[in-house]
Amino acid sequence: MTELSQLLDQHSWSATLVVALVAVLVAIALHRVGGILLRRVARYSAFALTVLRALDRPAGAVLPSLALLMVWGLAPDQLPYLARVEHFTVLLLVVALTWLGCAAVAGLAKAIIEQHPVTTSDNLQARRVLTQTRVLSRSATTLVLIAGASLALMTFPGARQVGASLLASAGVIGIVGGLAARPVFSNLIAGLQIALSQPIRLDDVLIVQGEWGRVEEITGTYVVLKIWDERRLIVPLQWFIENPFQNWTRTSAQILGSVMLWVDYATPVEAIRAEAKRVAESASEWDGRVFSVQVSDTTDRAMQVRVLVSSADSGKSWDLRCKLREALLAFLAREHPQCLPVARQENRGEAAPSRGHLTTINAQPGDQGAS
Repeated sequence: MTELSQLLDQHSWSATLVVALVAVLVAIALHRVGGILLRRVARYSAFALTVLRALDRPAGAVLPSLALLMVWGLAPDQLPYLARVEHFTVLLLVVALTWLGCAAVAGLAKAIIEQHPVTTSDNLQARRVLTQTRVLSRSATTLVLIAGASLALMTFPGARQVGASLLASAGVIGIVGGLAARPVFSNLIAGLQIALSQPIRLDDVLIVQGEWGRVEEITGTYVVLKIWDERRLIVPLQWFIENPFQNWTRTSAQILGSVMLWVDYATPVEAIRAEAKRVAESASEWDGRVFSVQVSDTTDRAMQVRVLVSSADSGKSWDLRCKLREALLAFLAREHPQCLPVARQENRGEAAPSRGHLTTINAQPGDQGAS
């Protein structure tokens, strides 16, 4: 090390640049060799390989920056512009370290997500891990970027002086800044709450303000809800902490669906039950858990028959309900047309006519007995 310092003193910038070039080449070689060795050691671990791949390029920028700093530290102080070159190298090192920190967070998040694929049929646990990993990794990346920017500013003497001058008025600035940044901090805290307690997860089915949709994305400040008709509903994170909403996949995607039919009192319920059972058994959307047909309500004109069926998720439930509704209406119109809801009229003061002489009028959509 002493001989190297003497060499740099004798040859000024020319020798310094040559040594710097050699140091960078050695750092690159060490990075290549070290990367090969680490990947060979971790070849049986998919988790470790994913993290190492994410760290490969940032580490290739950190090692040469460190080598250059070592060379500038050994160079003679009388070299012109040495302080500026050294300061620029420090900035490069800070940028490289920030890149390395962000890459480490991203690599860990990717490795964790790959260990829990959401493509399986029962992906509740995977979606829980996916939501926590994405929200926490974004928060960690933000902190790393803030730390990197702070370190870069601290290398400038002027920035330190500005910070010292602002310290006297920190109380007022803190109050004003806190009020101005309250929505940002509230959403950040709400994001951490959602990541830990998980009232919602990615791909959850939610009912928010009367809209049905799936959670498509959870950012640091808002949630993107994909509505069934391809619209997107943007909801702030804080809203989910302060307001009630429906989560249809909180513990499981399985769901019950119902079909309501208004029919005449003379309708044979057993015939409807048999036809509904046949349609449900032939439909791939029915999971076989729940099936029932019951008279759930009556009015002075008709009775309500409820068909209750179960499905693996809400999308299949919707399709199954539509199939049942269409099939049962076609069945009634074909086999029991007289059982469709009608409105009866009867002349007062005359003898009550027999059932075959009753005047019937098709029920209008606004009538209570309309289907």
